[in-house]
Amino acid sequence: MPWYLGIDTSNYTTSCAAYHSETGALLQQRRLRPVKPGEIGLRQSDALFAHVRRLPGLLEALCAEAGQPVAVGYSARPRDEEGSYMPCFLAGELAASAAAGVLGAPKYAFSHQAGHVAAALHSAGLDAFWQRAFIAFHVSGGTTEALLVEPDARCGFAIRRLAGSLDLKAGQAVDRVGAMLSLPFPAGPSLERAALLSRRVYTPKPALKGMDCCLSGVENRCARMLADGEAPCNVARYCLDHLRCTLDAMLRAVLREYPGLPVVFAGGVMSNSVLRAHMREQFDAYFAADGYSSDNAAGVAVLAARADGR
Repeated sequence: MPWYLGIDTSNYTTSCAAYHSETGALLQQRRLRPVKPGEIGLRQSDALFAHVRRLPGLLEALCAEAGQPVAVGYSARPRDEEGSYMPCFLAGELAASAAAGVLGAPKYAFSHQAGHVAAALHSAGLDAFWQRAFIAFHVSGGTTEALLVEPDARCGFAIRRLAGSLDLKAGQAVDRVGAMLSLPFPAGPSLERAALLSRRVYTPKPALKGMDCCLSGVENRCARMLADGEAPCNVARYCLDHLRCTLDAMLRAVLREYPGLPVVFAGGVMSNSVLRAHMREQFDAYFAADGYSSDNAAGVAVLAARADGR
């Protein structure tokens, strides 16, 4: 059975996936890079070292379960519209080049962002979206962007940035507010649990410039709330409601320019139940399935199969 190897070495997650092109089955091996208590980020050198240590074991376990791949895909850069400036991607490129060279198999380079979008399409069963244009939101610690995604014969789709955050990214806001509340990193799950204890619902005015947004205000407001003695659960709720209102306003601005297009959300922040419930109710949006919102190599493996064309 032909299967395709995907490798993604992002800031915090070392991930390998096997995609069976005939059955659509996916296997994954992932490891999250631990962060010391009180820290909210990693140096690139530390991330690179973690990937180099973990990739051999993950690849060995995956190949033992799936077999020999016919092609290899990897994340080479953060986004389609820029080159790689992050050393952590070099670990994935090195592993992909070595595997492809030993196996005599082709290798294909994609962006980390394209992998997120592909993982959302596959895990949500949106097969028809490979043949049509749609709007994708990639919302994570590294980016908060609205994308126009259109079919492309080379690997399935082409991505064009339409809008994004001009300062803080949504995942950064979540982690910084989480640090204020002494929550473990990454703070998303803990912040969500805290927010769901609140009886408040906030409707802050988003800071938009055209279709772009600014999110630094959420960190500042949450810091003031905490200093004024506001309950931590209310601070957490305000953070998520600020993101909810901002993403809502961005999406409405995008749809005024591109009416009628369906919307898909990807990225780790969009695993949040508060954000999902609102976007599903207001826009009938689609989401990556559980396990495919945060960083993963599944979409890269799917893209490799499409690029290989077997």
